Amino acid sequence: MNVHKNARLTPRGRERIVRQVESGQTPQAVAEAAGVCPRTVRKWVDRYRREGLTGLQDRSSRPHRLRQPTPAAIIETIERRRRQRWTGKQIAAEAGVSPATVSRVLRRLGLNKLSTLEPEPVRRYEREHPGELIHLDIKKLGGIGSVGHRITGRQTGMSIVTLASAGSSSMSASTMLRVSLSSRSCPTNASRALSPSSRPPLLITPASVSECSG
Repeated sequence: MNVHKNARLTPRGRERIVRQVESGQTPQAVAEAAGVCPRTVRKWVDRYRREGLTGLQDRSSRPHRLRQPTPAAIIETIERRRRQRWTGKQIAAEAGVSPATVSRVLRRLGLNKLSTLEPEPVRRYEREHPGELIHLDIKKLGGIGSVGHRITGRQTGMSIVTLASAGSSSMSASTMLRVSLSSRSCPTNASRALSPSSRPPLLITPASVSECSG
C-alpha cells in the first residue's frame, strides 16, 4: 500500500475511528479527535458495516466506466505490432492513437518491456549450390604512410645506406646496405646524432671507404 504523505488516516486509523463510533462515541467527537471532518468518519463507518475490515483498505482511483474506451481492434493492432518488436511511437503512428494510450495498453497486456517478448528468431540462409551466395566482410583500415619494418627490414638504430659503385653515378646500379649507426669509427657517419626518423641516407663513395679504412 502506498499512502500519500498528506493522508490523515491509514487502514489502522480508520479501524480505530470505527471502533470508537461503535463503542458509542459520536462521529463529531471522533472526527475532532482524529483531525478529520464528521463526513469522513461516517463514510468509513458505513463501509465497515457493509464490507467489514476489507472496506477499510485503499481502493483504486480508476473510474468504474470509461466514456471512450480503446476499441478492441486497436488493442489487437497494438499487441500484434508489439510482438513484432515495434516501438511505442511506431505503434501509435500505425494505430492512430497517442503514445500514452499505447503505453497504457501495453502495460495492461504485460508487454511494456521488450524482454517479456519471445526471443527474436535466428535468421539463417541456405543455398542449393556452392557459390550461389557470396558473403563479404568489409573492414576499414587506417591510412598507412609507408611500408613497415617487415618489408624494409629497418630496425631501431639502423638506417639504409646507399653504396654507389665506383665510376657510376646512376642510382640503378647502387646497392642498399643496412649498416649500424651505433658504430662511431667512421667520420662520415656524423649524422648519427640525429633521430632515426630524421637521418638522411648516406652516400658511400670509394673515397669515403678509403678514408674510413685508413
